[in-house]
Amino acid sequence: MKIVLVTALYMVHDVNITVLQITVVVSLQLWTATLLHDAGWLKMLAIAYFFGSFLNHNLFLAIHELSHNLAFSTPVYNRCLGIFANLPVGVPMSVTFQKYHLEHHRFQGVDGIDMDIPSRAETLLVTNVVAKSIWVMLQLFFYALRPLFIKPKPPGYWEFINFSIQIALDAAVVYFWGWRSLAYLILSTFVGGGMHPMAGHFISEHYVFKPEQETYSYYGPLNFLTWHVGYHNEHHDFPRIPGSKLHKVKDIAPEYYEGLESYKSWSQVIYMYLMDRTVGPFSRMKRKVPGTAKKSE
Repeated sequence: MKIVLVTALYMVHDVNITVLQITVVVSLQLWTATLLHDAGWLKMLAIAYFFGSFLNHNLFLAIHELSHNLAFSTPVYNRCLGIFANLPVGVPMSVTFQKYHLEHHRFQGVDGIDMDIPSRAETLLVTNVVAKSIWVMLQLFFYALRPLFIKPKPPGYWEFINFSIQIALDAAVVYFWGWRSLAYLILSTFVGGGMHPMAGHFISEHYVFKPEQETYSYYGPLNFLTWHVGYHNEHHDFPRIPGSKLHKVKDIAPEYYEGLESYKSWSQVIYMYLMDRTVGPFSRMKRKVPGTAKKSE
């Protein structure tokens, strides 16, 4: 019976809610950017951190949702919506993200394939609280640049479309409202992916704080702003179930999740990561080949 109930969740695509929410967030963020065309840098930074960062991180996780084709049953529609959601982020990443992220699910922790795993250089350099603080603030750069050095893939047709549309939007923003408006969008992405409560999910999902547990869930209020990505054990078990339905997986089969370590605060996770000397980029389960796991060194 539980299998039947969970399987039924696969049948639901949140088309209307997903399209509406993404449209509202994209429109609000672009409108905010136009209002800040002549704002001072301090004001822009404050608004970017306390407002724009939440919007852009919401869109980043909408792109994550769409990378699993969870809005439409037709993949190309999800890809198009992902490119639209990408617009306020400032840099083209939607199509490329999907290409690497699906490998993270198929080959989780496999060295050289799962680009969510920090590189050896990161594990050697990021060894103290100062280095970890810098690493956390620059997380998005590491996520973006890591594949280029470890497993570069040639761009395809859809990446060219993603790039062209994004650059056209960026150029239009600069032409009509100026560089400060574009700077606000990119700044919102940067600060929202660094030392920011919502960015705590990057660390909480797979960094090992408890021996032998590889993936962790978060059951706090920020799930409502992040497409429920906090239900991460549930997501990896059932990646074809929309985020808004993942809590039902836990409700249907609580015996599989309630005994696992979980979090209620992403900010606390960031603090724990910075202050615990035994935790760092090396604190990941790392596989040399599928089926054999060990903590990376």
